[in-house]
Amino acid sequence: MNPLDRVGRIVLSWIDHWYEFRSFMGGLLFSITRDRFHGAQILLQIERHGIGSLGIIILTGTFSGLALALQSYVGFKRIGAESFVGAVITTTLLRELGPVLAALMVTARSASGIAAELGTMRTSEQIDALQTLTINPYTYLVVPRIFALIISMPLLTLLSALCGILASHYLITIHFGVNSETYQFLIAQNISWLDFMGGVIKSSVFGFVIALVSTFRGFTATGGAQGVGNATKQTVVIASVAILALNYLLGLIIFEATPS
Repeated sequence: MNPLDRVGRIVLSWIDHWYEFRSFMGGLLFSITRDRFHGAQILLQIERHGIGSLGIIILTGTFSGLALALQSYVGFKRIGAESFVGAVITTTLLRELGPVLAALMVTARSASGIAAELGTMRTSEQIDALQTLTINPYTYLVVPRIFALIISMPLLTLLSALCGILASHYLITIHFGVNSETYQFLIAQNISWLDFMGGVIKSSVFGFVIALVSTFRGFTATGGAQGVGNATKQTVVIASVAILALNYLLGLIIFEATPS
């Protein structure tokens, strides 16, 4: 295949994906505005992707906080500012590391599973069977997963940040011997409501993106087992890149444009 043919195939593939995505979003928006919600399905998805992610979120937050505390302490000790480590760690976990790491962990754990599950349902014609039974697949399969991740991600992010903050507090004050009262006082003096709300807003957007990408790729999967595998792989790659890009853009909007 010559280079021109390859470029043409790539362009046509992106055009096909664009039309698929437009059709998917049209069906989704129509279903959200016109059809009823399946409350039981939303609670089930919260249990699966929210509560089910608690273990990995706690571990990720704890070890991220310990690693960040260790490296920050080494750097701040060189300039005699060990007491300010807590403020830097807390700000970083609330603004950046908490939302991003939680979102990446949920992408690896849940987004791949959603894409594989819906992809299997599509290739085995189970989604077509739902339509035959007059069940809207968007409101039954897609909407509950989107709402579940939008609701779950802020809570998972705050839990991850809390675990990191507590772990770093233990390491800095107990292991390295920094005064605990001074450490906590400087945290309270340097943390604002914007740090807290910024992380919550970021994580809600990340949850929406994770759910949207995974349901779209699963919903439009074709080609049997290989197609499901490709949909799962593309979901993880696209969602991860989108999270990192949106983290920067949302940081500009929230923390640069909004006064503290």
